[in-house]
Amino acid sequence: MNFVLSDQHLARREEFRRFATEELDRGEQFPAENLRQAARKGYLGLPLPFEWSGGGTDFLTYTLLIEELSRVCAATGLIIAVHTSVGTYPLYYFGTQEQKQRYLCGLARGELLGAFALTEPEAGSDAGNLSTSAYKSGAGYLLNGTKLFITSGDRADLYTVFATIDRKLGHKGITAFLVEKNRAGLIPGKPEKKMGLNRSNTTELRLEDLYIPVSNRLGEEGMGFSIAMALLDGGRIGIAAQALGLARAAIDYTKTYLKEEQGQSGLKTGQGPAFKLADLATKLEASRLLVYRAAQIKDAGRKCSREAAMAKYYSADLAMEAAICCMNICGFPAAGFDHPLAGYFCDAKATQIYEGTNQIQRLVVARELLQ
Repeated sequence: MNFVLSDQHLARREEFRRFATEELDRGEQFPAENLRQAARKGYLGLPLPFEWSGGGTDFLTYTLLIEELSRVCAATGLIIAVHTSVGTYPLYYFGTQEQKQRYLCGLARGELLGAFALTEPEAGSDAGNLSTSAYKSGAGYLLNGTKLFITSGDRADLYTVFATIDRKLGHKGITAFLVEKNRAGLIPGKPEKKMGLNRSNTTELRLEDLYIPVSNRLGEEGMGFSIAMALLDGGRIGIAAQALGLARAAIDYTKTYLKEEQGQSGLKTGQGPAFKLADLATKLEASRLLVYRAAQIKDAGRKCSREAAMAKYYSADLAMEAAICCMNICGFPAAGFDHPLAGYFCDAKATQIYEGTNQIQRLVVARELLQ
């Protein structure tokens, strides 16, 4: 068991850190330029094989990328994480050769942006309860329904959409489809007004008699639920890495604040704030070990549901704890809308909710322990 990153991983982490620090735009609009710059670096297909225009790296390297991006711009980290883990991997793992030829290289090169449409008004944590329908029509299907909280919902070029061929079948009726943007009947809503991550557009997605040919079905009928569940572990590790980046950002900001406001040691006015920072830094290292271990288990081709769930909820809870504690240390100014710590707080809250709430993560771990 090796807890030390290899020289290659350290070099890539330094590369990602320089890119995030020196090249990421920290504006308020959708970070289109950030995505273009990342695509030029090959970062939107980092863990995909070379044969599909990917970077050929392992999943741990990709995890390092998401952590470093999220430390500077959590929205950019989120968009790339969703694009990779649930926007591209469904096609890579379950697509036919013909489907991969059509879309996969474009996704890996960042020419296409991927999205994942599973959540519905009555099917959030209970994904098996979705009601979006897919009825046979000629040589394809007609899709009708509403999806919610779709990352890049108004920006994506290719959506993996889940619908049921027969609701009476429960999760056994759920089927996955590849849906291109601008297809008649695909209607993205306006971006939601969120407390954080507002540079990442989150929208409703309406499907109104959306015709999809059989050639765009992903896998066989009834495979959709299995496809969705197979992707969750990687997605959760990515969000755990995002939370790591946010926690680090809050701690780094407060470390600088203490040094500037209270002297070089940061201990002039007592040990309380510095000791709290020490606690957070220790938890950050523990969180990092959980995240990296989950990524390495995935790289080994082994099941990592428990490890991914642990990493996700521990890191997300830490990101919130770090933001709150650091705001308390820095005082009233940190509550201002434009203050970095207030931004980290708002962004961190989302990591406790999406890609499976932290309550669902605890349920996953409990089931693994008690089965």
